[in-house]
Amino acid sequence: MSALPSSERSGQDRPSFRHELYPYRGDAQFLAGTLGYIHEALVGGEAVVVAVPSDRATLLRGELADEPAVTFVDTTTLGPNPGRLVGAWVAWMRERGEGDRPVRGIGETAWREARSAAHLSELRYHEWLLNRAFARSSAWSMLCPYDAADDDQGALLSLSRCHPLIRQDGHYVRNEGYLAAEEYPFDALDAPCDPFQELGYTHGDLAAIRSKVSQCASDAGVPEDGLRKLAVAVTEIATNSIRHGGGHGTLRTWTNGSTFLCEFRDAGYIPDLMAGRTRPSADQVGGRGLWLAHQLCDLVEIRSTPNQGTIVRLHTDIPRQT
Repeated sequence: MSALPSSERSGQDRPSFRHELYPYRGDAQFLAGTLGYIHEALVGGEAVVVAVPSDRATLLRGELADEPAVTFVDTTTLGPNPGRLVGAWVAWMRERGEGDRPVRGIGETAWREARSAAHLSELRYHEWLLNRAFARSSAWSMLCPYDAADDDQGALLSLSRCHPLIRQDGHYVRNEGYLAAEEYPFDALDAPCDPFQELGYTHGDLAAIRSKVSQCASDAGVPEDGLRKLAVAVTEIATNSIRHGGGHGTLRTWTNGSTFLCEFRDAGYIPDLMAGRTRPSADQVGGRGLWLAHQLCDLVEIRSTPNQGTIVRLHTDIPRQT
């Protein structure tokens, strides 16, 4: 395996959390890069957590012969919402990092299975947020394989901006295109689909909000289980909006294909980039609303700035009729 560049070996000017993008083409390149990364970990006495699509997991399992330092996890149990992934990685890596043992993660997102442009955008945002979530975690590092076989250079460029390092020929190099800014360049939210329902709200309107969302979601075809989950999420987000968003806001609901959406707009500001992404501690006061929304909804989009206020969109899948 090629030696690391001297600047990288010395650790100069690189983040403590090593976050590498690994573009590959085909099974052979996938195995070469991931097995090399795992071999480095095993030589250094590190544990490895692997979260990749099932076909890729099968390839790796066939080469590792039940290596005890390598743990495979199934991300499909988390559901479709990328907002759950940071919390999951925190839990997986803490479980494997006994004491001060370093842990490496291999996380490949099934990008081609993205359900919508909004879902794809949130997947990229998750990759960027990993740098913030683990910024001070020098004991952890992560490799993100990406199948570049379809030659979509725009998609690869967008994803590369979320990774400080790129793995090439068995070692990593600094990514000059990494977006190190404090603010992420979100894609613009799509306008609500016509027809949409709108309701202004203020103190004392929580019951009206729940009733409005429940009726609209039911009319759209959201099943009973989805209605119950959505009712809890809506209660949490509406309560936060009234309490922290200036005491009033605007609710909108609409359907887009097989998705029901409800949107809350207010004048508040959420400064914490990680809000709702990590599990609240048992003794934490507040901060559970966005976490619950991420656990209960199929996608959550948040846009918040000091000048323009906050938008929270909750997505709920509508089962297709057979």
